[in-house]
Amino acid sequence: QLQAFGGGLVQPGASLRLSCAASGRTLSGSIMGWFRQAPGKEREFVAAIRSGVTDYAHSVKGRFAISRDNAKNTVYLQMNSLEPEDTAVYFCAGSTFIWGVRQHSNKYYYWGQGTQVTVSS
Repeated sequence: QLQAFGGGLVQPGASLRLSCAASGRTLSGSIMGWFRQAPGKEREFVAAIRSGVTDYAHSVKGRFAISRDNAKNTVYLQMNSLEPEDTAVYFCAGSTFIWGVRQHSNKYYYWGQGTQVTVSS
């Protein structure tokens, strides 16, 4: 089971750190990803990590950073320079598929409940 938290309402340019804690299973060895879904839009890939290797959507590259703490069984998404376009519900997810499919949400078996991020002045 995955539980995501850390969302909130912030102004443009602010930062937030999302956390995703796993219970009942270990995250080590799995691809851990963050996805987001804005109202009226499809769920989209944000970032993924496995064994220290990371990948980011073009829209967040240079602003967001994904990391993991295997000892705490937790994955983080540090979000800096937030923009109104980042407003969405953010989901963490886990996959045991190969790295090559990391951006495909249908390859993730384990999902958190989502946390709302709103960027507005």
